[in-house]
Amino acid sequence: MNSLLAKTSVVLTGFTLVLGTVVLSAAEIDPLEVRPTLVQPAVSLPTNLVTVPVVNPGEFFMPPNFDDIPDDKTGDMVRLGRNIFTNTQEYGARYVGNGLNCVSCHLSEGRQPYAGPLWAAVGMFPISRNKNRRVVTYEERIQDCFKYSLDGIAPTVDSPEMIALVTYSKWLATGVPIGVSMPGRGFATIKKTHDPDSIDGEIVYRNKCAMCHGDNGEGQKHADGSYMFPPLWGLDSFNRAAGMNKVKTAATFIKANMPLGSGYTLSDDEALDVAVYMWIHFRPDDPRQSFLMNRFGAKPGGGG
Repeated sequence: MNSLLAKTSVVLTGFTLVLGTVVLSAAEIDPLEVRPTLVQPAVSLPTNLVTVPVVNPGEFFMPPNFDDIPDDKTGDMVRLGRNIFTNTQEYGARYVGNGLNCVSCHLSEGRQPYAGPLWAAVGMFPISRNKNRRVVTYEERIQDCFKYSLDGIAPTVDSPEMIALVTYSKWLATGVPIGVSMPGRGFATIKKTHDPDSIDGEIVYRNKCAMCHGDNGEGQKHADGSYMFPPLWGLDSFNRAAGMNKVKTAATFIKANMPLGSGYTLSDDEALDVAVYMWIHFRPDDPRQSFLMNRFGAKPGGGG
């Protein structure tokens, strides 16, 4: 028995040494080029892609790492907020009405530049917002995400979920100047040379998007029923009032981030074409409008 254990130990040690020759540790990765997540969270996208690539070192703010979360009650709230953000289906389930998570749109745990990063958003509030036609707080902005992007109901401002999400956002923004519009905020900018065409968009979708999001925009699921890649239309996707239902908004997100891991490989017009192809499909109703307006009124979002 002892001989068998000794042999097993040698084999395992040898295996570890082999891995050590090909796998970089977190300490060996240049923090100016990539910011890896040092844990494996339950997210709606493959966990091995939860990194933040930087085009030019030093170009974007680098939020604190998971290991920087303090070991106190505030840190516990940060961790809860991160769990809600990356797995809203489980930790924020009572407020969600579709199959998406916050991280479905705000990639890399809300860290990725030009994917609606939280660190670039929270310090800009309160802010005037055209959609609301008034000045809104960060909490109200999160409520809108639940009502429209997650097709659910708005958590109250004093709910544990809301407090946790705000705490997580502010922790990611540690060191960001208040009221300063940071590089990487929101989504990318694009310019069009022709009106978006859904026929051209379908061609791009079939070639570049369907492998992850499905031939019919239905997404791809894990064995447990959660989404690996989110649905882009249909009952489990965002509703007609969501920002992503605007062709221009969706195109700016697509331009910088899609196909996943290959952002900026589509032209501006290709991103717009794909966005309008998404837009023509069915999705849940705008909760602000009546049944008749949703059926027979002008479809929102087409103008950007």
